[in-house]
Amino acid sequence: MNRRKFIKNTSLVVASSVTHFNMEVAALTHAGEATNKLPKWRGFNLTDFNTPNPASNRKSTAEDHLKWMSDWGFDFVRLPISYPYYLNFDRTKNITPEEVYQIDEASVEKIDQLVQTAHKHNLHVCLNLHRAPGYCINAGFNEPYNLWKDEEAQKAFYFHWNMWAKRYKNVSSKKISFDLLNEPSMREDMNDQHSKSGQVPGDVYRQVAKAAAESIRKENKNHIVIADGNNVGNEPIPEIADLNIAQSCRGYFPHVISHYKAPWANKDPEHMEPPRYPGQVGKQFLSRKMLEDYYQPWIDMKNKGVGIHCGECGCWNKTPHQVFLAWFADVLDILWSNEIGFALWEFVGDFGILNSGRTDITYEDWYGYKLDRKLLQLIQKH
Repeated sequence: MNRRKFIKNTSLVVASSVTHFNMEVAALTHAGEATNKLPKWRGFNLTDFNTPNPASNRKSTAEDHLKWMSDWGFDFVRLPISYPYYLNFDRTKNITPEEVYQIDEASVEKIDQLVQTAHKHNLHVCLNLHRAPGYCINAGFNEPYNLWKDEEAQKAFYFHWNMWAKRYKNVSSKKISFDLLNEPSMREDMNDQHSKSGQVPGDVYRQVAKAAAESIRKENKNHIVIADGNNVGNEPIPEIADLNIAQSCRGYFPHVISHYKAPWANKDPEHMEPPRYPGQVGKQFLSRKMLEDYYQPWIDMKNKGVGIHCGECGCWNKTPHQVFLAWFADVLDILWSNEIGFALWEFVGDFGILNSGRTDITYEDWYGYKLDRKLLQLIQKH
């Protein structure tokens, strides 16, 4: 072998070794980073089925809505469902434990039609029980028992999740997931919207979540199961971190911004101090640092290998728009930079990007809807 050929071959070997080494280092570096077990889904909540009585629900998602979401770059919808919506019972009376099992197939079909249409437009669908047997964060329906205290309620809860899991038994986890219960807490009075809430005891939450997940995975071991954070979605649940159940946080902190003047969230909404961001509101200084501290436990949980997603976020339409956008930009940046996806509550309506009813912005006409273009552009950045 002549000298020139020897040098050429040697250089190729060295280059190949360096490339292989760099690839190994990159692989090790990536392996050392904490990645989110859930995709960075981003999208919207669709509220077609989150009221107990179908006759009182005035919202309906059109196929165009799903097409626009997909066209705008979104890939996720969450369907909060009130279980009485798809039951057949006498609605002039309080529901009985026996009636909780009376599934109305026609109503289930309506939900399924929306799921299939969302899939048609390449949107992942997350089914959520917004109201489950024995619990809901919202008042307005008399439950026959308590999910956290009564075995009968828990059995019904597992029955409902098994029913949904069986229906989507052969659907890929890339297209469907199951969010067990919206915003769990120890609500004292289900009929008082402002009654005190608090943490569900960790051992109780673990028992219920574990059994519900098993009822789902009995049908398909690969189904994705998600549990909303404790204390109305605000706190991660360390007690279930080993159960292969993802967790869902909220993007409503602090409520003085997200729920400014909301009558269901405040006892005296008309006398609330106007929100500022950043700025002093009452005894709090609202800032990005405050938000970072709030989300750090969720980031820590993600770094321990638990999938995290923000299942709901947004702001009611009475908050000044510029305050909302400044605050929400920080919320989304904190979530997205930590690999956590999000779903706005809602698409059309008071919290949404269409027909929000805000009085301090100029809307863009969008096929007869009033589009909040600034909000759309903000969430498209992430």
